[in-house]
Parts: sequence; structure tokens; C-alpha cells
Amino acid sequence: MGEKTQKIQPYKSDAVRQLKEVIQRSPALIFTDYRGLNVGQITELRRALRQRQAEYKVVKNSYAKIALKELGLPFEEAFLNDPTAIAMTQADIGPIAKALFDFSKETALKVKGGLIEGQVMKSAAVEAISRLPGRQELLAMLTGALEAPIRTLLYALNAVAGELVGTLRAVGEKMEKEKKGEN
Repeated sequence: MGEKTQKIQPYKSDAVRQLKEVIQRSPALIFTDYRGLNVGQITELRRALRQRQAEYKVVKNSYAKIALKELGLPFEEAFLNDPTAIAMTQADIGPIAKALFDFSKETALKVKGGLIEGQVMKSAAVEAISRLPGRQELLAMLTGALEAPIRTLLYALNAVAGELVGTLRAVGEKMEKEKKGEN
């Protein structure tokens, strides 16, 4: 009996190769179950994610498993059960996660979990990330925290200078009155 070999169709290997390329460019992946969403809702979600510099791609689970294994990335099998779409981004993951969880409140979308910077995260961990302030917000908070002492010092110096001017004016007026009173 001869061995049974399976010939891999070129379109399948091309699909896996393309998926690997997209995954390699994206240090953050969020796996979702899009079952129950209509085309209009998926289009709306894609538009919202695109505005946040993310891509939302419906994937074939077997292709995604092969691509992740070939890239040496960890994942949970549960992330690649049922219909799966992956939100992928090179940008800050917080706003992407927030957009997905906000969208899931209004629709049938379910966040299964994520693969962020090589770490597998359950849905609850991704949701916690969605509640954190984004990179820009954190930078603004840091700038405000660094600026506050400088602003306080500036106000204090202005107050001292103002008091000094007021004191000098009062002393000058007193000296003028005394001078007028002597003459």
C-alpha cells in the first residue's frame, strides 16, 4: 500500500502566507466571534477600527492556527473556534479594545481574547486594557504632572515680585509723605 499524501492547494498556502505577513506587522491581535453580525455592522466596525489604525480581518481558523504556529506565537485553541475575526494593529491597543467592547455592548460581537506583545490574554484582561487611558491620554497626564510644579513656582515668583513692588511703592509713598511733612 502506498502512502497517502495530501497536496496543498496554492491558494491555501498563499492565504496562510498573507495572514502571516499581516500578523507579523501587528504586535497586538484581538480575537472575536462575529457570529450574529450582519454585513452592515461588520462594515461599521471595520470603519471604526480603521480610524484607530487597526485592521479587522475575518479568518479561517485552520489558516490562523497554521500561521500562528509557523510564527511561533502562542495562542489558545478556544480563540480559534467558531467564526473568528481578528482585530490587528501596530498602534496603541487600548483604543482598539475599547472600540471592540463598546461595539459588543450594542451587538452580538464577542471578544474571545488577545495576543498582545506575545502574551496570551483572556477576554477579561483585554477588557481591563480597554478601560486604561490610551497612550496620548497618558502623555497628556504626564505633561500636566510635570508642568504643575513649574507653574506653581512661576505663580510664587510672580507673587513675590508683586509683593516686592507693592512694598517698594508703599515705602516710596511713605518717604514722600515724610519729606513733604519735613518741608
